[in-house]
Amino acid sequence: MEQGWLTKTFKGDRAIWGLVVLFMFYSLLAVYSSSAGVAFLKHNGNTSYFLRTQFFMLLLSVIIIVVVHYLPYRIYFSLAGLFLIISAGLLVLTFVFGSRVNEATRWLVIPGTGFSLQTSDVAKVALVIYLARSLAMYQNELNNFMHVTKYFMLPVALICGLILPENLSTAVMIFGISLVIMFVGRIPFKFLLAYVGIAVVGIILFAMLLAAFTKSNRVQVWKNRIENFVSGKEDPDGDYQSNQAKIAISTGGLFGKAPGKSTQRNMLPQSNSDFIFAIIIEEYGLLFGAIPLILAYMILLFRGITIAKKCDTAFPAYLVLGLIIMIVIQALLNMLVAVGLFPVTGQTLPMVSWGRTSVLMMSFSIGAILSVSRVVNARIKKEELPEEEKTDEGEKIYEPAKA
Repeated sequence: MEQGWLTKTFKGDRAIWGLVVLFMFYSLLAVYSSSAGVAFLKHNGNTSYFLRTQFFMLLLSVIIIVVVHYLPYRIYFSLAGLFLIISAGLLVLTFVFGSRVNEATRWLVIPGTGFSLQTSDVAKVALVIYLARSLAMYQNELNNFMHVTKYFMLPVALICGLILPENLSTAVMIFGISLVIMFVGRIPFKFLLAYVGIAVVGIILFAMLLAAFTKSNRVQVWKNRIENFVSGKEDPDGDYQSNQAKIAISTGGLFGKAPGKSTQRNMLPQSNSDFIFAIIIEEYGLLFGAIPLILAYMILLFRGITIAKKCDTAFPAYLVLGLIIMIVIQALLNMLVAVGLFPVTGQTLPMVSWGRTSVLMMSFSIGAILSVSRVVNARIKKEELPEEEKTDEGEKIYEPAKA
């Protein structure tokens, strides 16, 4: 009885549902361990503050995944343009009215709630959905440079340009994710190289103007991080986070120090978000911390590709691939930063790090992937039935082109 209820409630790819449970398990353990000391100091001795908030967010994320995975994925085709416009508007509002933290304006406080929305996370997902729709709609125009520039790169440039002034790393990451999605969508590689060149020139010009006409030290921060990473120079102040993460990883070894035994959590800033992977390795080691999580994201990528290959139309296939690429690339960047193989970017580990907007948007993304999987599974099951038992429950998408 219970198994039947679970099967009826949680539809779609079962492996992805299992991965969601695994991510949440690691999240609760790691967030509680990594943030107990900070919670004690900043929240009147309440060591479980971050655990409770993360538990609430993960509970809400399960509800979001369940609701979204029952929605017909075709609605995203119709609403992709609206999502993009709304997300761009939120980025403008953040730039003008956003809350300033650590010399950067990245959060928009929703009046009357106290909830801070990191609008770049919303824009990232909206852009991926828009690119999926555009790839499905304009498959016969992908060799036209001006057409691709108008319908693909201008929206990407708009979103990245609005994020760039306050968050270079996120803007670059979103730009890179967009290029990967377009490459998968068969946009010519020479076009993508041209866009990379234009973007590099644009960022350099922007940095020069920002340094010349404002008193902001953002350009110096970007420059220091890149120079220190490329040269390998040890800077106790500039590389403090990276150095503490390396210490956590090196002391974790193969088996870790055991849950709750981290020492670097008290010295590593953002230990429950940007650098949670280092704390997981310190406490659970390479065998029980790093490898299971890396494999989990790789399995997620594999399952996404499998779902996309089963789609009989273009949009759902590109939607799944785009969202999966977004999640996996962000996870990869977070891990590379933690082990010192990439400059500090401030990206969370999807579905594991403590967070609000990030957790909610990743949950929405997974729900959309499962929505496609649910429909695909239903179609395949229907095709396997005898002709007289088939019903008319399939879903159609607007464009006839194959993925």
